[in-house]
Amino acid sequence: MDDSVTGQLLVATPLTGDVFRRTVVLVLHHDEDGAHGLVLNRPLDATVDVVLPEWQEFVTAPGVLFQGGPVGTDTAMGLVSVPGHDVTDPPLGTSLLFGGIGLVDLDAPAPLVVPEIAGFRIFVGYSGWSAGQLDSEIAQGAWYVVDREPRDPFSEHPEGLWREVLLRQRNSLSFVTTATDHPELN
Repeated sequence: MDDSVTGQLLVATPLTGDVFRRTVVLVLHHDEDGAHGLVLNRPLDATVDVVLPEWQEFVTAPGVLFQGGPVGTDTAMGLVSVPGHDVTDPPLGTSLLFGGIGLVDLDAPAPLVVPEIAGFRIFVGYSGWSAGQLDSEIAQGAWYVVDREPRDPFSEHPEGLWREVLLRQRNSLSFVTTATDHPELN
């Protein structure tokens, strides 16, 4: 698929609606069959030890669970950064997707996995799109597609990621950060 956005960020526009309001989604997979990703900037008020106590000491600050999206909210996914490895050479207990980013097997013993990882977050649920759905939403202007920087998935200040990602754009997208929920004030 030539226009795949795998590995890129989707930055929500007002057209995405309330579910994705001001979110930043890391696209984990996108092809002709559909897409899925994780919302990077929705930390929850629950620490990781509530559901996976053995992983609490290893997660990247702030040490809480993140809402990955509205789909599969009864599942958890571990997103990891593993520098120095590629998809052909993943560390034990991980599967790499792109650019040193991958998923960790949360059933694996933590001490076997953590020596190789640089960043680690656990997400409850994920964001998913059926075949052609994401392409259609992008074409309609519901998402800005921008490049990911290595620090984005593990930002120290996830609540400010939407604004941060837009501000670093070298085009008119940076002006979107000044938009309000009241169009008459824009």
